[in-house]
Amino acid sequence: MQDSVKLRFGIGSVLISLIVLGLKYLAWHVSGSAALLSDALETVINVAAAIGTLWALHVSALPPDENHTYGHEKAEYLSAVAEGVLVIGTAIGIGFVAWEDWQHPSPLLAPWRGVTLNALAGLVNLAWGLILLGAGRRRHSPALKASGDHILSDVWTTGALVVGVSLIPLTGYLRLDAILSALVAVNVLRVGFEMTRHSIGGLMDEAPDAQTLELIRTVISEQARGAIEAHDLRIRRAGSISFIEFHLVVPGVMTVHDAHEICDRVEHALRRQLGRAVIHIHVEPDDKAKHTGVPVLP
Repeated sequence: MQDSVKLRFGIGSVLISLIVLGLKYLAWHVSGSAALLSDALETVINVAAAIGTLWALHVSALPPDENHTYGHEKAEYLSAVAEGVLVIGTAIGIGFVAWEDWQHPSPLLAPWRGVTLNALAGLVNLAWGLILLGAGRRRHSPALKASGDHILSDVWTTGALVVGVSLIPLTGYLRLDAILSALVAVNVLRVGFEMTRHSIGGLMDEAPDAQTLELIRTVISEQARGAIEAHDLRIRRAGSISFIEFHLVVPGVMTVHDAHEICDRVEHALRRQLGRAVIHIHVEPDDKAKHTGVPVLP
């Protein structure tokens, strides 16, 4: 059910990005503004990225198989990395547009109509970006979160351009168009690097944030009653799935049945807090205690 919802968001992203691209193309076409052309170029990448995200969501929804026994969730990180690389390439292209316009500035054709169309595109992006960001956080989807962050960065760019392009006919300073294009390029480059860094962290099994780690330690401490300690705790995420493993030390005289009940209780509590999770618990007798890690509450 969750995977089908994520796929619907992916399809929605493709449709919204096409609508926004149409609006921004019209904004550039009627105004002749290099800055608005730069904004439209970024939106071309949004369309490509939305299609890539849809592919990643489809692949990540596939069940584990013989070649991918842990599932296909990391496809979302691949999509986010590819999107980041595309964004960086777009920034370079926008930089060339800015340089050309700086060398050969020209008056705008119909700046107010262009500004209005671009502002409308920005409002559409704002609404959809907030929706994607919320969905990505709720469903622990790197692809949806990356798309939401990318779109919201585009909204800030659009807002700045609406103000900046409006100043060109008021001030008569034609090179302001090129300056705005260059600023768009810098912002797009920043977003691309941030997206790529975050996604590579996921591919490299980067540890979760301190708040999530503390939550997991607290759940184990409170729910493993009857055990002595938990140590060698390791956690990683792949898309919407958490992978957790640790050693649980129990009294040497405890039966296998009782130890298994403790493990079940801990696993159920972790899944209530984190959602989908693959959990491996290695049970050890008390002479294996390290007196480090997670102490169990009495």
